[in-house]
Amino acid sequence: MLIKIIFNYIIGYIRISVEGYYIERFINICRNNKITIWNLKRDKNVKLELNIGIRDLKKVAKIAKQTKCKLKITRKRGLPFVFNKYKKRKLFFVFLIVLISILAIASNFIWNIEIIEENEKMENIYQDVVESGLEIGKIKTKINTKDIINKTRLKRNDIAWMGIEIKGTNAIVRLVKSTAKPDIVNEEDYCNIVSDKQGIITKINAQNGTIAVKVGDTVNVGTTLINGWMEGKYTGIRYVHAKGEIQAKVWHTKSKKIPYNATERQETGNIENKYKIKINNFEINLSKRLSKFQIYDTIVLDNKFKMFSDFYLPISLEKITNKEIKEEQKNYSVEEAKNLGVEELQKELDNEIENKEKIVNKIINVYEKEDGIEVYVTYEVLEDIGTNEKIVFWFTN
Repeated sequence: MLIKIIFNYIIGYIRISVEGYYIERFINICRNNKITIWNLKRDKNVKLELNIGIRDLKKVAKIAKQTKCKLKITRKRGLPFVFNKYKKRKLFFVFLIVLISILAIASNFIWNIEIIEENEKMENIYQDVVESGLEIGKIKTKINTKDIINKTRLKRNDIAWMGIEIKGTNAIVRLVKSTAKPDIVNEEDYCNIVSDKQGIITKINAQNGTIAVKVGDTVNVGTTLINGWMEGKYTGIRYVHAKGEIQAKVWHTKSKKIPYNATERQETGNIENKYKIKINNFEINLSKRLSKFQIYDTIVLDNKFKMFSDFYLPISLEKITNKEIKEEQKNYSVEEAKNLGVEELQKELDNEIENKEKIVNKIINVYEKEDGIEVYVTYEVLEDIGTNEKIVFWFTN
């Protein structure tokens, strides 16, 4: 229905008044003949106003005569009537021709770059793509998508897949971030169990292999915990796939410097909005450049104009929002600075450690300096630290 209405606007439509005692019959016959009618307005029981396409006027007039209704044209709308109205005004057609020419020329360039990251966000990916040759304002025929993809992947080692699609004046860049795959040791492979963290052994449960450490030992990353071999009195040494669980007390430490004198920033709730029109690299300020605030944070939102879903124009409206900030000088005592630092660091550690029940101890160290204090917070946590490491055999002739 909507498409038909838009089409009728392009070819022209009229608003008519229909008066008579058989208006319901008139409407039914129009609809049975697949004549598009819209914006119906009833005036009393014998009068109706509605819109029809200009090409359906003869059919509607015939139906009105058939149903003994009086028909009158009240308004004319659509492009044919607009052209007819301004046909003597040369400037209008000159403007129309110039506008069409500008749009035709603009359609040959890229005016928007859309980044779609399928799994994880990648830092600075937009800048890397632009530096590789995909730029705003570049002619579409000069864009070599394969070359841009190769250059971008050479800059980074975190791209598993990348594709570029040009639609209208929009360049759509699709990316899949690569994820590090852990080394998997098959059940059939001989392997040791080694430590993947530094800690103090608290529990050992060996199911296969020979234990290489004891409870209370301090181990580093890479220390062998269970050897992938067993020795029998009659069989000698035989290699196996080591299995077992090793628990250790490991340390998670965070540090922060808290000055005795600090500036605290708070939003007052007052904001101001400024606007500017950007035509490619040319800017037109619609507001005063200077802010009425002395201290403020700025958020910039760029709204690009587009005619269709992928037909962007080199014009955008930039909204600049300034949020007023109030700065206040804070003076802390040693105890206040310590409490502030400990609170912030504990929040960070609590967010890192999933299993809070495994935290066995919290250690706080404070070191006083001339201009502030340094706070160290350490959590001692019971964790499984064993990981499989395949045994590699070297043979020499």
